[in-house]
Amino acid sequence: MRVVSLVPSATETLRALGVDPVACTRFCEQPDLTTVGGTKDPRVDEIVALDPDLVIVNDEENRLEDADALRRAGVALHSMSPRSVAEVGPAVVALGAAVGVDVPPPFEEWTSWLDARSEPLPRRTVAVLVWRRPWMTMNAGTYGSSLLSVLGLDNVFAAEAARYPETTLAAVAARDPKIGLLPSEPYPFAERHVPEVAAALPSAAVELVDGRDLYWWGIRTPDALERLGPELRAHLR
Repeated sequence: MRVVSLVPSATETLRALGVDPVACTRFCEQPDLTTVGGTKDPRVDEIVALDPDLVIVNDEENRLEDADALRRAGVALHSMSPRSVAEVGPAVVALGAAVGVDVPPPFEEWTSWLDARSEPLPRRTVAVLVWRRPWMTMNAGTYGSSLLSVLGLDNVFAAEAARYPETTLAAVAARDPKIGLLPSEPYPFAERHVPEVAAALPSAAVELVDGRDLYWWGIRTPDALERLGPELRAHLR
């Protein structure tokens, strides 16, 4: 099939399933593939000109107007937008069915695989900063929050109404998280940001983490859980 992927997680998953998209976005980190713009500004005319059999979209990363424009042009779409770790297995199976390929373990037995995983961390409270200027975090309705919950970490902003609410470091400190996570994306947090956050959160262990492991669902999810669990255990000793 001729597939265009406008979702980095889906692009990575497709390639792992043996399907090389004819194009993807510049955020998909696939330098050998043709790019057709970004997730929020895809070049619709170029996508249509590629005559794809299917375009993979996501209701968070992509804009409704671009999806509608592709539909009006007669392009078939497959949307996948898991909000939790539990939804990843069915989403990967559905993607495999959409492109006509089998999926590897453990995705077809996802619920059983999750149930059989080793014990998570002793439960701790966590705050995740997803942006700076303004500071932003995430609520329970996000994949990243779900993944952390599987690992035994309770998001102190879980009950917020907005999925990605603005906040301040003082507001984060007031919720007294025991762990503060600074992921490498979407904002590129790095070592230089740790002192500022650590000073504002004196009772929290502040940790840099790979943003792809925290936010990219799909083929990466099993290994991301296995990587992040030991990382956090080592940090909390």
